[in-house]
Amino acid sequence: MQSLIAFIGQNQVILFLLLFTRLSGLFAFFPFFSHTKVPMSIKTAMVLFMTMFLFPLSTLPDIDFTVGAIALAVVSEIMLGLIAGLFLVIVFAMLQMAGMSISFVMGFTMASVIDPQSGTSSPIISTILTTLALVVFLAFNGHHLLILFMVESLKVLPLGEFYPTQGIWTYLVSAVSNMFVFGFILSFPIVGLSLLADIVFGMLMKTMPSFNLLVVGFPIKIMVSFVVMLAVLSSMMLVFKQEMLEAIRMLSMLLNQQ
Repeated sequence: MQSLIAFIGQNQVILFLLLFTRLSGLFAFFPFFSHTKVPMSIKTAMVLFMTMFLFPLSTLPDIDFTVGAIALAVVSEIMLGLIAGLFLVIVFAMLQMAGMSISFVMGFTMASVIDPQSGTSSPIISTILTTLALVVFLAFNGHHLLILFMVESLKVLPLGEFYPTQGIWTYLVSAVSNMFVFGFILSFPIVGLSLLADIVFGMLMKTMPSFNLLVVGFPIKIMVSFVVMLAVLSSMMLVFKQEMLEAIRMLSMLLNQQ
């Protein structure tokens, strides 16, 4: 192994290591690439292929080649993937928030399934919305845009020289607050209609005490909520697409280390 390293060169080995770390961090946290249903062996093979493909575009960072400096450069690359993935995951979390609100008013809170994207248990409406959002993400070639971001990062941001700036933290705080706002906005048609249905059912129970809310009311609420959700589903996906494109555009903030 030592003879192989001596033949290839120390600089090339460090360059390959940092490039492999950057792509591993991005593949580990980006939507679709980090999907739990994709086997780890496939992810590793994709990272290795991309590393060999992009190796000629990479340049060696201007650092001291010590163990501490290389370790800091590796941590910097992992942090780049984590923050870049967080930019995009927040948009998917917006739909999860909306799905939780819709599931609550429909009485589906206990109907939880395993989300195939995150591998966690979530309400069934949230899982449906995030799965449709992933299909929309692939439909407008969002995965191609992420690969282009990987290539552009090698041209603009040297390996091992990423650090989070004040602007990045400010954007993340704003994105998290907008996640709750957009989650409420997307779920408002169903939540508002459910509130109206509760008022109507309350008036019926006052005028007709024999009216059984559990037997008649809840199936009606579920049916009406499904109809309204199907009516606004395209608008919800359109909002998701706009927010995702904006998040991908804001990824350029990570490359500006001024």
